[in-house]
Amino acid sequence: MKCLSVLGLLILAMPLFSQQAEVKTVQPKIMVVPFVKEGEDRRKILEGDDNKIIALTTIRANFDKRSFTTVDFLAKYKAEMQRSMVSSSQGNQTDILTNVIRSSGADIYVEAKVDYMPSPSGNSITLVLTAFEVNTGNSLANAVGRSGKFYTDQYDRLTQMAVEKCIDEFLNGMQEKFTQIVNDGRSVIVEINLSKDSKITFDTPYKGLPLSDLLEQWFEKNAYKNNYHIQGVYDLQMVLDDVKIPLKDPQTGLNYNPNKFSLALLLYLQELGITVKRSQTGSTLMFTIQ
Repeated sequence: MKCLSVLGLLILAMPLFSQQAEVKTVQPKIMVVPFVKEGEDRRKILEGDDNKIIALTTIRANFDKRSFTTVDFLAKYKAEMQRSMVSSSQGNQTDILTNVIRSSGADIYVEAKVDYMPSPSGNSITLVLTAFEVNTGNSLANAVGRSGKFYTDQYDRLTQMAVEKCIDEFLNGMQEKFTQIVNDGRSVIVEINLSKDSKITFDTPYKGLPLSDLLEQWFEKNAYKNNYHIQGVYDLQMVLDDVKIPLKDPQTGLNYNPNKFSLALLLYLQELGITVKRSQTGSTLMFTIQ
């Protein structure tokens, strides 16, 4: 096992963020994106569909009227399209919509599914809104609004009617969930696995303690407000099914995401002299000890 410097020991002993820091209630930054069917060509989400552009703009305007900070999806989308053309010419494949969401700076993206329903008895729109947290993909709120039938082809007005039917309930539910995340932290799952060739077990002593106990001490110090739950420690796996991390770093006010927490744990394991690989799927952080 590697010897740690005095400075290294001090750093590892410090929690990632102060557990006593107060977190102010903040409103999320929101981006409205179009609903995408599985297998649909994301490059053509908006091309040739003026009604969808109108719908997105109308929904965003309603968020702006209620003092939410919004991100212009259309501008971000066009910029990412140009960047992806260069990337594709170099042989790189990219998911434009995913990249737009990740690079937007938004806390929440709202997926808008707009169904146009022409009829001899009047045209109508059904709007389905679903809010997702950007960093974890967890659903926060959903709502359905229906415009009612009217003899008009002005889909912006029909969209506005559909939005008005559901927007207040939707935003209230979304804000309530977001405020809860700000106050209590967001949940991530942590899986620590042992590779089949690893000579390390969870009983291997480090700093005088079995590895599993040392890891629990680390989570106790670094989970937000000491809030974590160990599902179990098995022969080849340790699973924490609910570890809280903050939305914002209380010390800096900057965004704090699952990748930053994952990096902190990776650095801790490396300081112990443990070789580890890591990956992330949504809100699940996975580590494999070699």
